[in-house]
Parts: sequence; structure tokens; C-alpha cells
Amino acid sequence: MIGEMLRSTVGWPAGISAVPDKIESVQKEFRVEHDSIGDKEVPADAYYGVQTLRAVENFRITGLNLHPELINSLVQIKKAAAITNCEIGLLDPGKSQAIVNACDEILAGHFRLHFVVDPIQGGAGTSLNMNANEVIANRAIELLGGKKGDYSLIHPSDHVNLGQSTNDVIPTAGKMTTIRLLMKLRLQLQCLQLALSNKAEEFNHVIKMGRTQMQDAVPIRLGQEFRAYADAVTRNIVRIEKAAEEMRPLNMGGTASAS
Repeated sequence: MIGEMLRSTVGWPAGISAVPDKIESVQKEFRVEHDSIGDKEVPADAYYGVQTLRAVENFRITGLNLHPELINSLVQIKKAAAITNCEIGLLDPGKSQAIVNACDEILAGHFRLHFVVDPIQGGAGTSLNMNANEVIANRAIELLGGKKGDYSLIHPSDHVNLGQSTNDVIPTAGKMTTIRLLMKLRLQLQCLQLALSNKAEEFNHVIKMGRTQMQDAVPIRLGQEFRAYADAVTRNIVRIEKAAEEMRPLNMGGTASAS
């Protein structure tokens, strides 16, 4: 019900097809992964892991896919963290490069169907953060010659999520995504503003009755009316730019205790 409402009201995008994203074909074979709750079977070909799978089972809310720009933002954060952790000596260069390469593949459009958690979830985004960590880790493991689920090579929390927490990753990813979407909206509004301005010039010779409180008023030019529309859109563009500016301060490095 919630999913249908979101689709109809905000035009939530469908997921992006990628290779080798064939989750439907992995129902016959499984690998066993372990977390603090216990052991659980995960589809053998899945790049997500046990924590993602638990989230899928626990948060069946909308049935929608994650927004592609949110995935991009999350993966860019993970890539930047891997580079930084390597530079300051916290992460082995080989592990760092494998994580960076995995991130680059995801940013290029691969493995998108393995981001399977519901956009609406409990836990302040922990499930989403772990979904990204597990997909990146398992692809990085493969790049190092290992098999998915062998977290002795690359661990989702200890390596991909090193120096981070859900409390800083998710708000930062949300802000980055908001800025990107606002810039796309601004571009469309700029096109609309230009079109309205052109019509204001085209219709400037047309005289029509003005309207006040649903009654005829003094005559105005149709071009004046379209100029007013264009000016209203211009003011909204300014508001969008100010809103985007408020999103630019990021809180990476902050934890649950705000350190």
C-alpha cells in the first residue's frame, strides 16, 4: 500500500539493471554466514550478506527500490573512506585498492540489484549502511581472488566501514543525494523559466481581461501574465539554491556520541 502510494505521488524510480545481477537465479545454492544472532543461509551468488538479508525479512514495508542517487552517494563515501584510511595507515593498501575498485564498478552501474533493503526501515539506516558494506566487501573479496562470504579478506564492518558509523554515513549520503536531486530540479526549472520568459515576449501584444477575486478587472497583456509566471519560477530557483547550500556541511566523522 505504502509502495503504491509513493510510486503514484513521487514517481519513485525503478532499480537499475546491472551485471551479474541475477538474484532470482540463486535460490538453489547457499553459503552460511554468521552474525551476533547466529548462522543464516545466504544465496550463494548474492553480494549482500547476512545483515542485509535479516533487514529484508524484517522491513517489508514499501517494496520499492533504493534511489540510484542514494546508492551512488553511499558508495562514494565508502570509496573516500577506503582511500583516507589507507593514507593514514589504518587500512592495508591492497585491501584499500580492492574496496576502491569494487566501488568504481558499482558506480559504473554494476551490482545494483544487490542493494535490496527497503527504502523505509528501522534503525536509522543501519540496514542500508550494512547493505552497502556487504556488497562492496564481497565484490572486493572476489577481486582479491577469494569467494563471497570470506570476510577474513575484506570485512564489511572492519574494513569497508572502518572509521564510520551509520550515524554519520546515512545523514551524509542523504545530504549528498539531496544536493544532486535539487540540482537536477534546478536545471528543469531553469528551462521552464526560459520557456515562460520567451512566451512573455511572444504574447506581449495580446490584450486580455485581468482577473481579481474571480471577477473581471482592468485589461493586462498576456505577456505580463507569463512574465509573472517566469518570475515566480525564478524565486523558487533561488529557494532551491539556498536549500542546497544548507545541505553542504557534512557530518562524516561524527559518531553516536557526537565525537
